[in-house]
Amino acid sequence: MMNKTHPLNVAFAPPSRFTYPFCYEPHRLCEAAAAEVQEYIKAHPLMRRDADRGKMFGVLVVETATKKASGIPNIAFLAAYSGLLAGRNDRAWFVPPVFDAQQPDGVFKTREAEISALNRLIYRIENNPETLKMRRELIIKREEERRAVSAYRTVMEQSKRIRDMRRMQHNIEPEVLCELTRESQFQKAELKRIQKAHAAIVSHAEEALRGVEEQLTSLRRQRKEMSDNLQRWLFSQYEMLNANGEKKNIVDIFSDFRGTLPPAAAGDCCAPKLLQYAYHNGLRPLCMAEFWWGTSPRAEIRHHLAYYPACRSRCLPILSWMMQGLNVDPNPQENCDSQALPIIYEDNDMRVVDKPSGMLSVPGKIRRESVFDIFKSKCADGDEPFVVHRLDMETSGLLVLAKNATTQKFLQRQFEQREVEKKYVAIVSPIPMKHEGTISLPIRPNPLDRPRQVIDMLKGREAITHYKVIDTQGDTARIALYPVTGRTHQLRVHCAHRDGLAAPIVGDALYGFPDRRLMLHCERIVITSAAGKRLEFVSKTPF
Repeated sequence: MMNKTHPLNVAFAPPSRFTYPFCYEPHRLCEAAAAEVQEYIKAHPLMRRDADRGKMFGVLVVETATKKASGIPNIAFLAAYSGLLAGRNDRAWFVPPVFDAQQPDGVFKTREAEISALNRLIYRIENNPETLKMRRELIIKREEERRAVSAYRTVMEQSKRIRDMRRMQHNIEPEVLCELTRESQFQKAELKRIQKAHAAIVSHAEEALRGVEEQLTSLRRQRKEMSDNLQRWLFSQYEMLNANGEKKNIVDIFSDFRGTLPPAAAGDCCAPKLLQYAYHNGLRPLCMAEFWWGTSPRAEIRHHLAYYPACRSRCLPILSWMMQGLNVDPNPQENCDSQALPIIYEDNDMRVVDKPSGMLSVPGKIRRESVFDIFKSKCADGDEPFVVHRLDMETSGLLVLAKNATTQKFLQRQFEQREVEKKYVAIVSPIPMKHEGTISLPIRPNPLDRPRQVIDMLKGREAITHYKVIDTQGDTARIALYPVTGRTHQLRVHCAHRDGLAAPIVGDALYGFPDRRLMLHCERIVITSAAGKRLEFVSKTPF
């Protein structure tokens, strides 16, 4: 295997600890390495054409075993890309995959071909003219049954109304009452006859199709079993090293970490490939970074040449194992320092606070102070504050809390029914093309990269935001945002997405570019108190 290390001739001192890959600012060594990768992509048209469609690249700065004449260790870098690049996972200059499943005569490709053949067989059976004809016939017969039964039920209802009216007449003769009863009994029996006759016809049509459907069910079951077995076999081949020289396959890593099977493509991201190559070749990892090249995906938000953390769904379990033995930076989001939490309104039922940027609304997975924790510490034993809504950790501004469950439900109902008026202020860049308008883009979580949200026109939840540019300065704009709905990261996604403002909020490390803070502040809330009074609260924007 050819050497994949590339010299890094810069005078920057290496960091004292390895990068925490899920929240970081790239080290200058990584930025220098990334610049060389970008030049390499530009110089290779075939790779660039594929990369331009959107691809994640990664760099790992390492210390080699060789030393300079002065005795100082040599520093080099490794480069990687996620998945395939121009149809291949073994491009020269980049590190190889952890396991090469793309060999034409290998186990994976052979079994994959068998599954593909099974897919083609299923498709042929499903789309066979005779199968399609039988399915159409069954649909027609079921519709005829529905219409016949519905039509006769309508006749029965009309007849019943007439009978009921006749029974209400004075001096109705007993013979007439008997006649009405017989008519009712006849119609009930006739309905059963119609149902039975049509059920027999439908059953005959179902029977004609049953053999085909049973065959398809069996083939689909076989396909799933083959696919599951292949996936499990594939991941068992990914023997991941850590800095202590220990090995563990991805199936066991995910089982120990989450008790689940690995998701598709686990192990093929940049970071695992980079660390695996470094450990295999006796290289000491110093720092790492990943950047996006090319067009943003339709649903997600990615910016050309922007740096991104490793994905949590695929990489958190793997990297947690692989980084064992490294001295890793602490998660910068974990900060237990206390911050001031001004209370701007309080009565017997509710309080309104001015949450600073960097404070959680409620406890999360990271160790960090939350508004909930602050007020819980002031409650009597067994009591808890009642959270009405939330703000992102990075977002500052007005947050409403209830003091009892009844008020919580009352206030939450106002948010759910869109009766609360909310105004946010943000700084975005670049300046939006239109200075006023409405963004309507449905949002859902990205299960493979939480907490990121994506735009999904089919499965996303309705998300509506009105906006207006307040003023501009340079290439930035101060805008007012009026969310109609309250989806997770709604304002951040609507600003950053190419079908929204195409202007990320300044300081948005998830959907834009990091800065000293996220320039998003909840400035105004109008809500009805438990006493029925309409209250307005305002917090001055701190930027």
